Amino acid sequence: MARPRIDIAGQRFGRWTVLEFAGLDKSSHSRWLCQCDCGSRAVVHGNSLRRGATTSCGCYRNDRVSQCQSTHREGSLHLRTKEYRAWTMMKYRCRNSKYQWWSRYGGRGIKVCDRWIHSFENFLADVGRAPGKEYTIDRKDNDGDYDRGNVRWATAKERANNRRCGKKKEVAA
Repeated sequence: MARPRIDIAGQRFGRWTVLEFAGLDKSSHSRWLCQCDCGSRAVVHGNSLRRGATTSCGCYRNDRVSQCQSTHREGSLHLRTKEYRAWTMMKYRCRNSKYQWWSRYGGRGIKVCDRWIHSFENFLADVGRAPGKEYTIDRKDNDGDYDRGNVRWATAKERANNRRCGKKKEVAA
């Protein structure tokens, strides 16, 4: 027995405005012709609209990316600077438990200082630009957090000498 269809024409869901009923899919779910605030149109499942699974045609995400890029003045997505990529990856390693090497960073308590967590400008002011393309971000003390006194730009050789498993332990005589 089919459930009665609820008419949502004229209603707004995020950036979508529902224009008209567009029919049923193979599973008898309602589909609706919608227009996004940016002007694009698409047919969207009614259930996706009602539960908030879709709120725009994708323009909202693009607007957020553009806003982030203009806020940090680091150019378009494909022209991100080395420093900006280092800042985003530093935060990703310490805050995302799904990151492949989480156990080496956030999983063992390594954090990004409050001054840098939401401000690329503060990070850049404290660390500066990388001296060359072969340099990447490194913590002087691998057990310490990412903060002003513990971060430097280092070459692959410098980083290798600074690894936890690569440090030579002094033997008491």
